[in-house]
Amino acid sequence: MISTSRRHAMLAALALCGATLATPPASAQPNGQPVRLVVGYAAGGPADQAARLFAVALGKALNANVIVDNKPGANATLAGYEVVRARPDGATLWFAASAALTVAPNIMKSLPYDPAKDLAPVAPVARYYNMLVANVKEPFKGTQDLVAYARAHPGKLSYGSSGVGSSNHVAMALFARQAQVQLNHIPYKGNAPAMTDTIGGQIDVMFDIISTASGYVQSGKVKPIAVGSPKRSASLPGVPTFRESGIAGLKDYEAGGWYAIYAPKGVTPEQTQKLAAAVRQAVEDVELRKRYAELGYEQWSGTTQDVVNTAARERTQWASVLKGVTLD
Repeated sequence: MISTSRRHAMLAALALCGATLATPPASAQPNGQPVRLVVGYAAGGPADQAARLFAVALGKALNANVIVDNKPGANATLAGYEVVRARPDGATLWFAASAALTVAPNIMKSLPYDPAKDLAPVAPVARYYNMLVANVKEPFKGTQDLVAYARAHPGKLSYGSSGVGSSNHVAMALFARQAQVQLNHIPYKGNAPAMTDTIGGQIDVMFDIISTASGYVQSGKVKPIAVGSPKRSASLPGVPTFRESGIAGLKDYEAGGWYAIYAPKGVTPEQTQKLAAAVRQAVEDVELRKRYAELGYEQWSGTTQDVVNTAARERTQWASVLKGVTLD
């Protein structure tokens, strides 16, 4: 759980952070106020890159210059709190990653806001999927081999993640539950060091975003086990899905996450509708579609209610999977 001192530090950090602002269109902001697209991760990471590409497309849709404002920390919930505290005038938007909305509430008991109640969903942006990879010297080649080995050696296999509550942590937690195996979690401070240790053999397996992991697979540094998407990835058509394994518990398995736009609670229905229309237009942008495909993202063109339903379903799912897990 987050300590009182850490929570105070988080609030102080939010108060001190400056913002990078852009001039919004009058249609979205009748008062002429600047707009921020807040991201809960540091510049240069996957979420930041996805947000910056989206900002360009959203700028076209709004006829405005949209600039990303990075607020990293606390599993991306610092960014959420920044938006919760903002005026509900549509001037501040959150490029939210699903883990901050569906996982964090289940493991951060001192979270100073409720993502389901204190934020206003606007529209979805994109989905992404993870792939399970292993050190090249591991004795298993596919999902069936891995599950058989893990069942014969409970608790022996170790897996890395970018931290407690990260998308690759919960992906493996769900896999272990549905495949009925016991695995040893080793959290890291990012995907890169976890992948380095998977390559080096310090840990056995890990999940990573398909677009990132595919380079290591193609270079022979790790071997692929399966992808967490409903169908095979176009970038690695030879790698099967977990659903193809024939293991009953994995017949509906998915490993991934999504991005969506949120605003502060209290934004007017009219503003929400205008923003949602702009987001949908941005999502359909041809150049964004091309760039996202290169990075392994899938555009998710949907409604505000789609975000509400998906977030609610996944919060319930992770509450069960992560029962007893807390972020210290």
